[in-house]
Amino acid sequence: MNLNELSAVANGMIGNGKGILAADESTPTIKKRFDTIDAESTEENRRRYREMLFTTEGVADYVGGVILFDETIRQSTTDGVPFPKYLNDLGMLAGIKVDTGAKDLAGFPGEQVTEGLDGLRDRLNEYRELGARFAKWRAVITIGDGIPSDYCLSANAHALARYAALCQEAGIVPIVEPEVLMDGGHSIERCEEVTNAALDAVFAELAAHRVALEGIVLKPNMVISGTEAANRAGPQEVADATLRCLKAHVPAEVPGIAFLSGGQTAEEATVHLGLMNKMGDFPWELSFSYGRALQAPALDAWRGAESNFGSGQQALFKRARLNSLAHLGQYEVAMESAP
Repeated sequence: MNLNELSAVANGMIGNGKGILAADESTPTIKKRFDTIDAESTEENRRRYREMLFTTEGVADYVGGVILFDETIRQSTTDGVPFPKYLNDLGMLAGIKVDTGAKDLAGFPGEQVTEGLDGLRDRLNEYRELGARFAKWRAVITIGDGIPSDYCLSANAHALARYAALCQEAGIVPIVEPEVLMDGGHSIERCEEVTNAALDAVFAELAAHRVALEGIVLKPNMVISGTEAANRAGPQEVADATLRCLKAHVPAEVPGIAFLSGGQTAEEATVHLGLMNKMGDFPWELSFSYGRALQAPALDAWRGAESNFGSGQQALFKRARLNSLAHLGQYEVAMESAP
């Protein structure tokens, strides 16, 4: 796939008001989600839950890409259509999580580095054959006493860039996800400082690895107070700080920024995205790549019961539509209470 094709895929994922549904929870993570609704995490229940999300009528108007887990990319609809084919045929491009998780960074207590580079070239080629058009790799940056270290930022940025270069070699668009976690009592100012440093490290490594920025999607955190912070910053402060950070540290060549929700409620994530898209011009699409912030209402409505299948789809449709409106700068909080 050449650069024009990579760019077309990237724009297809987040253009025209669309965003990305992150449905790439690992088996242990989705078990935790299912435990909250007293649903058993069997392979069939996981398949049926994802089928509920993917087959929601009309959701393709608002979702341009869906991130899958290794198990899910090999599964099919009840009618026997492989999920990647089903999604790609609707214009909801199929993607795949390819990292193997964040592990403790040796010699650096409290910090982590994401693993999964070994064998990645071959895995990407297999995923491409299975129908993946993009991939995702998540780096995890923790804010705490004396952390993150420069080495942690460098190690994670280097891994993200190696992954991104391999993706583009395989004809797959990389989602580059450096997540500065919300966990902790840090201020919004500290989050902005760390996010600035993380983005600088990532783009320096992407340049060194000759990654074409026109063929990536950036998936950053919003600049936001820690979950345990006193006097947490309000929505407009979050929007202001996030845009200030991105304008200073994200090159204009990047076609799109698809925020992670990172522990925000479904409504918070939509409010913040909507405010930013009302704040003037910027060179990239400002979109969403939400997991819980799209899925939580659907999961709660479904609760593992086949009789609630339609209710789960209605809940997903509403959140996808509202986030699309936020992407377009047309969201209003009053829409939350509309039927």
